[in-house]
Amino acid sequence: MNIGKLSSFAHNVADSLASGICFMVGVLGVDIHGEAAASPVGHITVDFLAGTASGSPASPELKAAIERYAQHLPELARRHGLDSAEIAAMTARFGTDPVEGPHFVVTVETTDGRQSVDQYVGVPGKRYGRPRRSRRAA
Repeated sequence: MNIGKLSSFAHNVADSLASGICFMVGVLGVDIHGEAAASPVGHITVDFLAGTASGSPASPELKAAIERYAQHLPELARRHGLDSAEIAAMTARFGTDPVEGPHFVVTVETTDGRQSVDQYVGVPGKRYGRPRRSRRAA
């Protein structure tokens, strides 16, 4: 699997959730950045494969949206020319701060060990800095 293509796909999924208008999975009106900011923890990490959230507490509506992404991920990946069976990890950490505003970090890993970590700021998410890609030692 092409790690750049997977990173792009993961950005699209995370950006959809960050926007609060999750057309990809038929959900409207969630505010992940607001919910992250409302807690002392200050961030919510979403595991798109497992459909779970950690960090700041997530509302029932946000949890339901995250679960829908996990349910629809194989079909969404297929539409983007990817095989979901080759995705080992796909997470995004959402937060807000006074300087950068809303931001998120997307981390992906393929089953053959390639990883990518990309940072985005704003809504829609614009790349912040250079992507970090690595290949695990065998």
